[in-house]
Amino acid sequence: MITLKPSDLKPIDLQSYLQHAVAPRPICFASTIDKAGHVNLSPFSFFNLFSTHPPICVFSPSRRVRDNTTKHTLQNILEVPECVINIVNYDMVQQTSLASVEYPKGVNEFIKAGFTQLPSAYVKPPRLAESPVQFECAVQQVIPLGQEGGAGNLVLAEIKLIHIKEEILDEKGRIDQKKIDHVARLGGDWYCRVTENNLFKVAKPVSKIGIGVDALPSAIRNSHLLSGNNLGQLGNVEALPSDEEVEAMKQDPEVRTILDATIGDVKTREMHLHAKAKLFLEASDVSSAWKVLLI
Repeated sequence: MITLKPSDLKPIDLQSYLQHAVAPRPICFASTIDKAGHVNLSPFSFFNLFSTHPPICVFSPSRRVRDNTTKHTLQNILEVPECVINIVNYDMVQQTSLASVEYPKGVNEFIKAGFTQLPSAYVKPPRLAESPVQFECAVQQVIPLGQEGGAGNLVLAEIKLIHIKEEILDEKGRIDQKKIDHVARLGGDWYCRVTENNLFKVAKPVSKIGIGVDALPSAIRNSHLLSGNNLGQLGNVEALPSDEEVEAMKQDPEVRTILDATIGDVKTREMHLHAKAKLFLEASDVSSAWKVLLI
């Protein structure tokens, strides 16, 4: 493992390390307007949701590393403290990248990138028609993080109105993660796409208290087959299955086969039971995995 001190690195090299490591990052596609009415549209991957009540998004138009100049988005927000944060999906990622070109001030990137403007209801900057979700925001504060090239400027934007395309909603009216087709920034020219094939769920910690990995029997905790992720699943239960449930699991045909084939061979039995439990864990069936492991 190498160890790097940020102060020893050139800003461009530090930027590369950080942006490749801290990823994927969601993309804030911000539309803004200046006092003269000139519209700007620009993407930022230093962006996230920071509060629900009030609903606050934060993004950061950083000073340019090469010449320490500020971006038109920041200049506009300081003049007119409003913006629309348009969420980016795969269908618009190439046009979004084109909008990041440093066109002269006053050039409308909606037009340059071939996007469609929609009037906003609460703020002056327009919305992006192609975006699946659009947040109309009032800028509460801009916090400069430094005066050197690469220094960020945190824009605290309070969401006042939310616009969502109906085609990305599920039957309950909630956003369907499989339908929105998110993209996110990595380092350099790299992006990633969130498709149904690479989505997975992680059960949230139980509402009470999970037993924790430290409470697992040593044979399970030190298993050569179970991964750290598997141990995390096992530790995220409030209580272990009962003796009756464990006994019932012994009647499972596959488990019964393992038990019959390993009579007198404790080590082999443990290995096969751990392998069976791992299959249950990969299918998110933690309860069955525990029943197998406790045999």
